[in-house]
Amino acid sequence: MIQDIGIGRFDNSYKNVMAADGDVAMVFDEGRIAVRRTKEGLLEFPRCGEFTGEFRYLFDIDGAGHFLFMEKTAEIPQDCTMEHVRELRDMGELTVCFAAATAYHLAVWYRDSRFCGRCGHLLEHSKNQRMMKCPECGNEVYPKIAPAVIVGVRSGNKLLLTKYAGRVYKKYALIAGFVEIGETAEETVKREVMEEVGLKVKNIIYYGGQPWGTDSNLLLGYFADLDGSGEISLDQEELSTAQWFEREDIPVGDDGISLTREMITAFKNGRY
Repeated sequence: MIQDIGIGRFDNSYKNVMAADGDVAMVFDEGRIAVRRTKEGLLEFPRCGEFTGEFRYLFDIDGAGHFLFMEKTAEIPQDCTMEHVRELRDMGELTVCFAAATAYHLAVWYRDSRFCGRCGHLLEHSKNQRMMKCPECGNEVYPKIAPAVIVGVRSGNKLLLTKYAGRVYKKYALIAGFVEIGETAEETVKREVMEEVGLKVKNIIYYGGQPWGTDSNLLLGYFADLDGSGEISLDQEELSTAQWFEREDIPVGDDGISLTREMITAFKNGRY
């Protein structure tokens, strides 16, 4: 998956350091990020020395510091383009896609965490950790991480595949939704399946998780067995379609990026 770039390659611990010219620059304009193609055709990010302004340390990949450009506007180099973070999954290698999504997660948090939600005072960044603190009332604000579930609903040799309604992503997916206040993740699984397709499930088992920075999420993947009738009652505001597929007829393969596609492929190959 997108985060599986190798043990020891990614270090997300915060460091209070200044950007050097050769460090990696993560330059955003809303959901788009500055990238370029090398002579070899590989996708890469520009370097901090190509910009003038304030940077903030994000994380390290393979010993290279990645820094967020904090200015509201930037004049990007002529050989760079601004590409949407969500579209990088179809354009480059896993490391680039993961770095962009994770940097975007933090960029959105910094953008939305300028003022204290308790007293309205301007927040200041901690020198010791990735945290914004109010010097007036002491309120501490940490990066937002929203838990969400992905559910592979099984019925014998069949898996339920869905497509979102009104979203850019038009490919097959699994039922998904955010964990609500006071819920366990397993309770969310039952609620989301009932709300979106009108089905009951049982035998809920955990598959694995994935950070998904484009939406500030931590995705929790589960498989569950159909409990009772498999007749679908579609929530058309959330989904455009929901369909049962025999294992051998599933029209989706693993893209090496998403938890959803990995789970679908795991069922297709008979591992779940």
